[in-house]
Amino acid sequence: MSLRDLIVNLMISPDEYQRLYQGAVRDVLATSVDGRRVRFPAMILRPYVTHLGIRGRFRILFDENHRFQGIEKID
Repeated sequence: MSLRDLIVNLMISPDEYQRLYQGAVRDVLATSVDGRRVRFPAMILRPYVTHLGIRGRFRILFDENHRFQGIEKID
């Protein structure tokens, strides 16, 4: 299986993430650093929530069928 990745910079406030967490919004829509748009489930960000919300650069890994495989904070 060949994994592919996208790099995104995220700045999600605590209030915005609260709406995601409560289910009012299910997906995050972001633009990767190379200009591609990506939509992914908000729940994959839970390990990275702090009192400041979610901030940083992340690598999102997916397979050749565009199925989510993992996420890691890289900055």
